[in-house]
Amino acid sequence: MQKIMFGAMLALGLAGCGGGGGSAGETSQPYTISLRADKTQLPVNLGNAGPGIGANAAYTTTMYVEARQGNMPIPGGDGIFQCAVTAGLDSAVLYYLDGTDKKDDQGVIMSSRSIVLGSNSGSATFHLHAINQAGVASVTCTVTDPRDKRQVSAVTSVTVGGATNGVPASVLAVTQTPGYLGSRDNLSNLRNNVALELKVVDDRNQPVTGASPNVQVRIVPSSAYEGARLISGAKAGSSLQVNSLNGIAQVSLSSGPDSGAIVLETTVDRRDNDVSNGIQDPIRTYTVVGVYHEIAKTPLALPDGLSITGVKDQPLVYGFAATGGIPPYRWSTLGGVPDGMRLSSDGVLSGTPTVVGTFNMLVRVQDAQGTVVDKTVTVTIAAQAPLAFTAPTISGVRGVALAYALSATGGTAPYTWVSLGGTPEGLALSSDGILSGTPTADGTFNMIVRVTDADNTVITRNMTITVAKPATTTP
Repeated sequence: MQKIMFGAMLALGLAGCGGGGGSAGETSQPYTISLRADKTQLPVNLGNAGPGIGANAAYTTTMYVEARQGNMPIPGGDGIFQCAVTAGLDSAVLYYLDGTDKKDDQGVIMSSRSIVLGSNSGSATFHLHAINQAGVASVTCTVTDPRDKRQVSAVTSVTVGGATNGVPASVLAVTQTPGYLGSRDNLSNLRNNVALELKVVDDRNQPVTGASPNVQVRIVPSSAYEGARLISGAKAGSSLQVNSLNGIAQVSLSSGPDSGAIVLETTVDRRDNDVSNGIQDPIRTYTVVGVYHEIAKTPLALPDGLSITGVKDQPLVYGFAATGGIPPYRWSTLGGVPDGMRLSSDGVLSGTPTVVGTFNMLVRVQDAQGTVVDKTVTVTIAAQAPLAFTAPTISGVRGVALAYALSATGGTAPYTWVSLGGTPEGLALSSDGILSGTPTADGTFNMIVRVTDADNTVITRNMTITVAKPATTTP
């Protein structure tokens, strides 16, 4: 009897210990999911580099998704996880990078905005790849519990490029196809208005938006500028200031009665992204739009005896124009360009010449049919005028605000101004030549002013400032 009871107790004890091993069996606990990225910040991919894995894959991060049922990984299988870029698709895209990505006709793997992944040990990996737009990309992964069809999701974000600074670094003008105009009264049915797209980007090549007018477009005197005008909504004129939206500002250009070239100067202000309050740190680009009375009735030609004149260390802009052939034209130079100057493919010779002399520049123009014409153009660069400053006589009234802008000529801009003494109390001279303030004493003052140009040439002058007493009224 004792042996039987001992055996029964031993069996009961083993059962209470779970048999010493085996599976825990089914659990009623819900699914949970987590998602993380190896890198939470990626650089902007300005060069459109492809995705990759490893130390040299600077624009790609590995993503890890995992789902669990209680403390255990969910069962494996195909099509378990669904993942997608749910925000910031302009900044990043998805790749498998496991050999299953589709390829284009050139054999380059193609990106996806959403992917489906199998589960191995309750987890899977995929990759997020930055493209050329700064922003924040959000990725969402979802898994479905097969027991009750309930879905659970996880979201993580990766920053591409960091915050943009909103300060212009460059501006590019693009002319609507076909890129040229007919003259206003042409008889060849050529359109005489063309749209211009002005692209403004910052140091990271990201679009810049203007809360105030931040792009200025101006028609520069050239062979066909008479009667031409810029148009934006209800505004029209030879110079316009417009706002960019998502990095794009738009205007249109209407031709005048003459054929030739219209040169456009586009300017943004790096200082504060606002051209309406004065341009302090200009960034400029030049564009040429050809104007024609007729098309293809004469051979492609450049005029004989072309000559251009400029001054050393002074900005110079010239727009070339061809006749005949089939526009648009492409321009290049075969040599002889003065130092500091360059010729753009649309025919703008621009820059600041740094040497004095006469240069024989060989210019080539090619039309849309491939016809080529070469011509020698004489460019004469004269020595700049010496730095000069004529001291003005300035008058003011005690207790009344005064502002006066000093100006110099010749030399090499920019100029730097300083007072060496004699400034009336209440007034001050800024380094850019603005005398301003409210004089607190009347009298005649001999103020000594020094101006220095970029070549460190210095001129000092005595300047007379007369401050009168305020007018009195008799009761």
